[in-house]
Amino acid sequence: MKKQQTKHKITDWKSKLHEIIYEADSKEGKLFDIVLIITIVISIILVMLESVESIDKKYHNFLNISEWIITILFTIEYILRIVTIKKPKTYIFSFYGIIDLLATIPKYLSFFFVGSHAFIALRALRLLRVFRILKLARYLGASKNLLTALKASRIKIFVFLFSVIVLTIILGTVMYIVEGPQNGFTSIPRSMYWAIVTLTTVGYGDIAPHTPLGQLIASMVMVLGYGIIAVPTGIVTSEMTKADQNNALNNTQHCSNCSADIHVDNATFCHKCGNKLNYD
Repeated sequence: MKKQQTKHKITDWKSKLHEIIYEADSKEGKLFDIVLIITIVISIILVMLESVESIDKKYHNFLNISEWIITILFTIEYILRIVTIKKPKTYIFSFYGIIDLLATIPKYLSFFFVGSHAFIALRALRLLRVFRILKLARYLGASKNLLTALKASRIKIFVFLFSVIVLTIILGTVMYIVEGPQNGFTSIPRSMYWAIVTLTTVGYGDIAPHTPLGQLIASMVMVLGYGIIAVPTGIVTSEMTKADQNNALNNTQHCSNCSADIHVDNATFCHKCGNKLNYD
């Protein structure tokens, strides 16, 4: 009986901690995520300041101690995330799990490898957790629709890009003949580089046509570039209109068993494994 009570207390403790760490629907969860993001921002600022030689010389010890404190805090957080989930592997090998690990180990690696502390800047990726705080999970659902649209339109996009490459080769060859090496078009590949820069409306200006015919062709390419940019946008947008836009996801419910998220509002069970969610 006592063993069951002890086991029940441990389960309740883990369940409560899991809700605080992984979710943001409660006051404690919101506070935890806000403190976490502030800590991440401070860490990134410290790394940026450390890269400034004059500041690093003057405040090296302070910056180093601060980084160690933050690293230890992140280490504790990483361990708690593993402890409070039923299947640790689902978190360890998840996107956030890998990012959390990469954001934590550089300081420890600095003992063995010089300069590895620079990878601490990877902590910026952890700011993606702001989606949990601002309850923007529904936009993650929209991003899933975008990926679906990109996959559905990949053949059309491939044909379009292939056509652009062929057009670039033709334009590069024509400009090489029209302008010649004396005007900077020293080879067909270099002329193709000019065509790509002009088609994409970037216009570095390192190579420019000097002859009237070359300038006329350049003008046509510039106008054509605007149309080319619009084509893939139209293809993807067309596919997105076919995707399901009815996902009403506005919560941060996280399954403690399989780490699945993006659940439907007011869901009681996980859509992936069927585990009961900590929904109140």
